[in-house]
Amino acid sequence: MIIDYKYHIASLVAVFLALGIGILIGSTLLGNDALIDYQKQVTNKLEDQLQSLRKTNETIQVRANTLETDSNMHQQFEKQVLPVLVAGKLADKNFALVELNNFGFPPELAEAIKDAGGHVNSVTSVNSIEDEKHIISMLQKDLVWPVTTGDEFYKRLGTEIANNINTGENQAVISYLVEKELIKTSGEYGVPVDGLIIVGGSYKESNRNMQIDISLIDYFSELNIPVVGVEETDVSFSSMKEYQRKHISTVDNIDTAPGQMAMVLVLGGQPGHYGIKSTAQKLMPDIPGQET
Repeated sequence: MIIDYKYHIASLVAVFLALGIGILIGSTLLGNDALIDYQKQVTNKLEDQLQSLRKTNETIQVRANTLETDSNMHQQFEKQVLPVLVAGKLADKNFALVELNNFGFPPELAEAIKDAGGHVNSVTSVNSIEDEKHIISMLQKDLVWPVTTGDEFYKRLGTEIANNINTGENQAVISYLVEKELIKTSGEYGVPVDGLIIVGGSYKESNRNMQIDISLIDYFSELNIPVVGVEETDVSFSSMKEYQRKHISTVDNIDTAPGQMAMVLVLGGQPGHYGIKSTAQKLMPDIPGQET
């Protein structure tokens, strides 16, 4: 049971005030010494409780400070050790990254690939779409897309993004999507990649349409190019189950050093489902040379 000490202390102060008023009234109106003595005894007990709570609060605060110091120390240690552990594991490999959570991704994700000797060729971000019907109508008219539903729209959008990453041949369509602020692009497209990283999950109150994820996975799976689905630890809606149904590797804590290490090892040829959520098999793959 969690105790709200601030509320408890405030309640005790209120009781003290009430007792003080009671003593004043009792001594003034009644002149009853027995009643006053009884009230003083109660006051002393409450003072003892207040002192005990203060000591408990101080102990908890010291413990919290110690845990915060330990956490900062571990994070600093992981930040310094990770580049050493991943060095050379993705040497000369190229990857594409697609952000689907409308929120972004931690910069440490790309840094881990760079530390491992790999390169992120391109980053594609899909913006949040509020008026789906209007967008579908616009695409029907301007691009002659044969889509009428949200599922069809996101599936087509995923295919166009995948085709641009792989071939770069549909640049006119991509430029239109960028101009309409449906997506953002950066980097080189049409360059062969050794793997695709999709950043999933959702921070919204309701989950997003997953057809775009599925379309990307299907496209690259057909080409036998590995796909890994990642998300941050605190997303409101996890994409891990959907990704696992499509038989791709997953990492559910990409905002942490163990998650970034797991992603590098997956991209280096150790598939699986890693992280801290119930959908994970274990925290991370075995490090080559590690005894099990």
